[in-house]
Amino acid sequence: MNHLSLIIEREYLTKVKNKSFIVMTILSPIIMIALIAVVAYLSQINNNKQRTISILDQSGILKHSFTDTDNLTYHILENMSLEEAKEQVHKNEEYGLLYIENFKDIDKLGEHIKFFSEESPSLTLMSALESKLEKQLTDLKLEFEGVDVEKIKASRVRVNIGQESFIGEKTSKIDSVVKLIFGGLAGYLLFMFIIIYGNMIMRSVIEEKTSRIIEIIISSVKPIQLMLGKIIGTSLAGITQFVIWIILGGVLMTVLSMVFGIDFAQSQTGQQEILNQAMQNPDVNTEIQNVITAFYNLPITNLIIAFILFFIGGYLLYSSLYAAIGAAVDNETDTQQFLLPILMPLILAVYIGIFTVIEDPHGTVSTVFSFIPFTSPVVMLMRIPFGVPIWQQLVSLALLIGTFIFTVWFAAKIYRVGILMYGKKPSYKELLKWVKY
Repeated sequence: MNHLSLIIEREYLTKVKNKSFIVMTILSPIIMIALIAVVAYLSQINNNKQRTISILDQSGILKHSFTDTDNLTYHILENMSLEEAKEQVHKNEEYGLLYIENFKDIDKLGEHIKFFSEESPSLTLMSALESKLEKQLTDLKLEFEGVDVEKIKASRVRVNIGQESFIGEKTSKIDSVVKLIFGGLAGYLLFMFIIIYGNMIMRSVIEEKTSRIIEIIISSVKPIQLMLGKIIGTSLAGITQFVIWIILGGVLMTVLSMVFGIDFAQSQTGQQEILNQAMQNPDVNTEIQNVITAFYNLPITNLIIAFILFFIGGYLLYSSLYAAIGAAVDNETDTQQFLLPILMPLILAVYIGIFTVIEDPHGTVSTVFSFIPFTSPVVMLMRIPFGVPIWQQLVSLALLIGTFIFTVWFAAKIYRVGILMYGKKPSYKELLKWVKY
């Protein structure tokens, strides 16, 4: 393979010097950060908007249950009808009117509360109001029944089941969440990398084939060398682009935050009120400590090594198939019939990881799919944070490498014939014939 390094270098330099590659490398993070900044800025404006809600409580038992917040003011209305209240709220351009009918029966009262507004109210606000009213009505009902509410609250016992392995390793529910996040990110990153840069390899092969440059190159280079060179060179260009995106994105977010005073956390203000309420809970500090502990309990070294190996193996496996598809067709439109069988295992792996690994990471389904080479890069990466025996990882990796070698041989057979075929849309039957040549 004397020419492999030259092909890799040529492919890499061709990609990184391409004007569209340079433009998209620079513009993509700028566009993405700009969109995030706009969303964060608009969310910040919306979050800082002062809202006033008028309350017409004809029952007279709930009007003192509301406390003003930084962005929400409650206005108690008295001695007026519902129509007069609605007219006043509309005239004053207030956010809405909470109407509580005159029912002394608490059970019926809970079903006769309405909220009037000009537009659809915030889901977070409605959930907060319902939660507040439910709590207050429950306490009132207990008092009417002669039950001491304070004694009820004092008698509540919190149960937090400790988790520990037979060898004494302590875990918690937070551990599972942290492990799922890390595994999911690793699997999703591989999924997106394969789709983005696999398509780049396929388009590169199609371009050289249609321009007839391939006929000159193939006279001095073996097809398998050319295919591997394209795969590795494009992969290195993709990694370069990905690193630039991370660095440039971090710099842009920092600059925008400092210059324009945009708080990017405001893009998630839909949950801000719930988060603030949770932070007032004394148990939250304990939960934060559990998250930190769960992070340090992760098999970091194993995760890093496995991520690198499975990432490279999975990407090379699928990219060789993308290269074979590019060689088999004359234009990108004809690739659709061949892409679906390749994408299906990837999509299946993501679904298995999300819906099966989270429930039973060591179950039969999760274990089996972590050994199948076309799904193992995603599923095994999601399982490893939960603790997978080293022998299973080695077997899965060996199967992945073996399948990659076979796939490269298989794809090279198609590549060797396909790059010189023009003007005819191949079928699956013809592809099998090419393999036998």
